Amino acid sequence: MREQEKMQEQENQIDDRAQPDTNPAADTPSTMDASGLEEELATALMKASEMQDAFLRAKAEAENIRRRAQDDISRAHKFAIEGFAEMLVPVIDSLEMALKVETPSVESLKEGVEMTLRQLSSAFERNKLVQINPQPGEKLDPMKHQAISMVPAEQTANTIVSVLQKGYMISDRLLRPALVTVAQ
Repeated sequence: MREQEKMQEQENQIDDRAQPDTNPAADTPSTMDASGLEEELATALMKASEMQDAFLRAKAEAENIRRRAQDDISRAHKFAIEGFAEMLVPVIDSLEMALKVETPSVESLKEGVEMTLRQLSSAFERNKLVQINPQPGEKLDPMKHQAISMVPAEQTANTIVSVLQKGYMISDRLLRPALVTVAQ
C-alpha cells in the first residue's frame, strides 16, 4: 500500500509541473491594446472568410468534375458499340438487296451470300472479334473449347475430332467457346 501512495504522490507532482499557468495576464503582452486585438480579429475573420470561399469553390468544382465523369461514363456505355454497328449496316443493306431480286439464280444467291459473309468477317476483324476454329488433332483447350462428347478415334486422347460450332473471342476475352467432340 505504501508503494502505491508514493507512486500516487509522484504522479501528482508531475501533473502539477506539467500544468501551465492560468494567469491570463501572462498570456497577453502588456503592449497589446484593444484596437490591436480588434485589427487582429478583423484580419483573422477576413482570412477565414477567404478560406471558406475557396473551400466552397473547390467543393463545387469537385462536384462538377464528378458529374461530368458520370455523364462521360453513361455516354460511353450507351454508344460503346457505335463503331461496330456502323460496320454492320452494309451487311444489312446487302441482305436486303438480295431479298429484292425477283428471280435469283443459285449462283447469284451464292455469290451474294459470300460477299455478305466477307463484309461481316471484315467488320468482325476490325473490331477484334476473332473466330475460334480448332483443327482436328489439336489438343482440347478448356479455356476456348467445350467438349460436347467423347468418341472413339484413332488419335491421341483429349484431342479434337470434329468442330460442331465455331467459337468467338473479343480481343482476349472468350465470347463463346467452340463446341467440339474429342477422342477418348
